[in-house]
Amino acid sequence: MTDRSPPAGKPIRTAIADEDGIDFAIIELFFFAYRDFTSDPDQILADYGFGRAHHRVLHFVNRRPGLTVAELLDVLKITKQSLARVLKQLIDTDHVVQLQGPRDRRQRELYPTAKGRALALALARPQSRRIRAALEDSGASERALIERFLEAMVDPELRAQIDIVPAKMSGKSHGDH
Repeated sequence: MTDRSPPAGKPIRTAIADEDGIDFAIIELFFFAYRDFTSDPDQILADYGFGRAHHRVLHFVNRRPGLTVAELLDVLKITKQSLARVLKQLIDTDHVVQLQGPRDRRQRELYPTAKGRALALALARPQSRRIRAALEDSGASERALIERFLEAMVDPELRAQIDIVPAKMSGKSHGDH
């Protein structure tokens, strides 16, 4: 592939456009949608001195109580060091508790506390309202199509992680599959 970059220091005064089959319109929509989707929770998290990593941990610990640290690392695709800092803050502030695994004492299972559950719900409510409004605007009949599209955006080898979310578990509890 040839390097198409201009000589160093020379400004480019035209906007990047659809080049090489890149769908900039959809990419840009994702940027704007993500910005707004995360804005309400970001404001709530800031009151606690927390960030988006805390939000993701709270979300998955509340959706999958008993999730092990190893499983959470696999879902979030972050380093053990990054998770350790966030998890320590959530444990120290009584949002999450960590228990020894019943079968393997080296395993650490994560559970939300009442405080952690309340915060997870407070973070999810504005996002749920935004999703509901967007679905109403686009036509509720489009929900299945939107879900399939979003699932298709996930790497094929990682889609199994989606299938263990409780809503899709057909009444099974975490760990029964």
